[in-house]
Amino acid sequence: CRLMLHLLQKNYIAASFYAKMNYILSFEEISLKFISIGEQDALRTFLLRRLDNLTKDDKMQITMISTWATELYLDKINRLLLEDGTGATTNTVTNSNSSAYRSVVDEFRAFLSDSKDVLDEATTMILLESYGRVDELVYFAGLKEQYEIVVHHYIQQGEARKALEVLQRHNVPVDLVYKFAPDLIMLDAYETVESWMMARSKLNPGKLIPAMMRYVSEPHAKNETHEVIKYLEFCVKDLNNEDPGVHNLLLSLYSKKEDESQLLQFLDTKFGSGQANGPEFFYEPQYALRLCLQAKRMRACVRIYSMMSMHEEAVALALRVDLELAKAEADKVEDDEELRKKLWLKVAKHVIEQEKGVKRENIKKAIEFLSETNNLLKIEDILPFFPDFVLIDDFKEEICKSLKDYNSQIEQLKAEMDDATRGADNIRSDIGALAQRYTVIDREEECGVCRRKILTVGGLHQVGRSYTSVGHMAPFYVFPCGHAFHANCLIAHVTRCTSQVQAERILNLQKQLSLMDRKAAKDNGGTGNGEPTVSSTPSVDKLRSQLDDAVASECPFCGDLMIKEISLPFVLPGESAEKASWEIKPQAASQKILPMTMSI
Repeated sequence: CRLMLHLLQKNYIAASFYAKMNYILSFEEISLKFISIGEQDALRTFLLRRLDNLTKDDKMQITMISTWATELYLDKINRLLLEDGTGATTNTVTNSNSSAYRSVVDEFRAFLSDSKDVLDEATTMILLESYGRVDELVYFAGLKEQYEIVVHHYIQQGEARKALEVLQRHNVPVDLVYKFAPDLIMLDAYETVESWMMARSKLNPGKLIPAMMRYVSEPHAKNETHEVIKYLEFCVKDLNNEDPGVHNLLLSLYSKKEDESQLLQFLDTKFGSGQANGPEFFYEPQYALRLCLQAKRMRACVRIYSMMSMHEEAVALALRVDLELAKAEADKVEDDEELRKKLWLKVAKHVIEQEKGVKRENIKKAIEFLSETNNLLKIEDILPFFPDFVLIDDFKEEICKSLKDYNSQIEQLKAEMDDATRGADNIRSDIGALAQRYTVIDREEECGVCRRKILTVGGLHQVGRSYTSVGHMAPFYVFPCGHAFHANCLIAHVTRCTSQVQAERILNLQKQLSLMDRKAAKDNGGTGNGEPTVSSTPSVDKLRSQLDDAVASECPFCGDLMIKEISLPFVLPGESAEKASWEIKPQAASQKILPMTMSI
């Protein structure tokens, strides 16, 4: 057979030729002939050329032939390794410099790249794994975007940088970053943190906390850069992260440092102060306080107590640490004078008790403390803290100074009382002068409401007799602005324009005055003089004063009442009849319109 002759001569051109001549021999017959004579290379060439002749519709055949070709490639690579004398079935070919081996491996990788869409993923990976071709397995996984396998392989090989490069690709799910974060940060903390920082806001730092906790649990050298602290500071300061978990973790790491400066700076920096209606800090103060107490970071505890408005606890703890710190904390309270004084008394008591003994210089030092309170504490406030057997001479100077201050205060109060007395006298004089005030009314002066003359004699304008009458004229009001009104007209106008409650009050006062007028007339036996009795005069005066205040506290044309009238409608609800009288009725249909002619 000519085909066999070509195969024996390793003429693979014939194998490629017969791959196109499926009408001479079937695919199965040709394949069996290659297998029977042990020519795997020719069979592989035949299969590859066969793939070139298949159409896209032959999906099943393409997959099966591609899988068979994959296995033939793997078998060829293993045979080359054996022939090279390494005896290895892995891809550790450091002793092999065979160009044939490298050529086949490169050809196989090119085949995997070309056939990645037609090869069955699971079957191919099983084949690669069974032959020990880990590099090709990782290569194929990358082609199929199975990045989890790729990253896992690099981590096992200790190649953190390569694993991070894979995770940094834009099409890699971010969940893989969180999954492999614990292993990567333990493998290479610097490269891992740098990768996280490059990702910026694409990553959620809260989901990286488990990985960071694993790193934190391991011991580190004192002079070593703490990579987790570096990343958390980046999140808080650069990314403005508000996750309480992130802030709590950073605070806990600061609390473990011997140097308290970073912890205090973190507590003083209120990362949420720039936001409206938001918290000033995002860590949990109770958790922070517990951490600092456990780590014996007392200055930080004082700071946290102050933030929680627990000023008494802050001062009490500060006195155990530093007197100046306690003074600063006591001075922070500005809006509560009583609490501020209480805190300064705590500090004063500590200062006095600290200066043991009753030596004159110690007492003087304690008294000098008063000047630091900005006159909030006096000598009498701190006297109870001194021993009972202290000589009064030691306090002589300060007591005299305190007495002088009290004397100055008394003189100031006396001056204020004199000013108040003079003011009261002036007010009484003004009231007396007000009773004598008068105005001149022109006899032609008109009422601002009814437009009748103010000096009208009795009649329609007569109201209660409780008003002071001027001869037989009707009562009236005159305002400083010059407007004048009959009493009845003013009451009616104010009642109409004011609120319903005020109108009812005015009408009620007017009714009471009328009743008292009638009662006074009856008590006088109907004589007609209508003067109220002596016993009823105070009640009448009180009612009249209330009515005056209600209707005449200000001019209705110049005061607020006129401004309020702007909102009133032109036609009130009770004036519907008046409104109807102004309606223009349409002309009757029978009415004729006469034409108008003009002559020039």
